Amino acid sequence: MVSKLEFLGGSGQDQFRPEVQVESPEGELHLRFYIPSHQEFALPAMGIREVIELSPERITPIPNACPLLLGTLNLRGRVIWVADLGQFLGEMTPLNTDRAEIPVIAVEEQDTIVGLAVDAIGGMEWLDVQHLVVANNVPDTMAPFLRGEWLLDAQNNQCLRLLDPMAILRSARWAG
Repeated sequence: MVSKLEFLGGSGQDQFRPEVQVESPEGELHLRFYIPSHQEFALPAMGIREVIELSPERITPIPNACPLLLGTLNLRGRVIWVADLGQFLGEMTPLNTDRAEIPVIAVEEQDTIVGLAVDAIGGMEWLDVQHLVVANNVPDTMAPFLRGEWLLDAQNNQCLRLLDPMAILRSARWAG
C-alpha cells in the first residue's frame, strides 16, 4: 500500500523540479490592438474594464454627434459612448463598420467608461515600460495621448505605441 505522502511527492520531501518552475513576467500586462491604418498600439490592462466583439447593430448612432463617435452601447445596463479610436487619434481612415463584429475596448476611470472601437485585437502581452522611448514621427493630433513607444524592428521602422487611457478619457476632443 502507498501512503499519501509517497503518492504526492515520491519520498514525502519537497523536490526541486526546474522544468516546473515558472518565471515571473517582466513588466506590466498590456492589450495590443490595431487601428484601421494598421498601426499597432497598446493599453495597460489595469485601465481596461473589458474587451467585447459586437455586431455593429448593437451600437446606436446618435444624430448630430461628433463624427468620431459611432454611437452608444448598452454595456450591462449602462449606456456608454463608442468612438472610432483611429479617428480620435487623428487618422483619416475610418473604421470599417460594415462587418460581422467590431472589437470594442471599454476603458474606465472612476465612473467614466468609454468604448474604443478598433480594427483588430492583437492579444495580451507583458511589456516592460522601462524600455519605452519617446515616440518619433507622431502627428500632433496623436501626441497628447501617447506615453511612448517600444521599437519592435528598427530597420523597418516598426513600433508599438503605448496610449494613455486617462488622457483619452479626459480629452476635450469628446466635446467636439
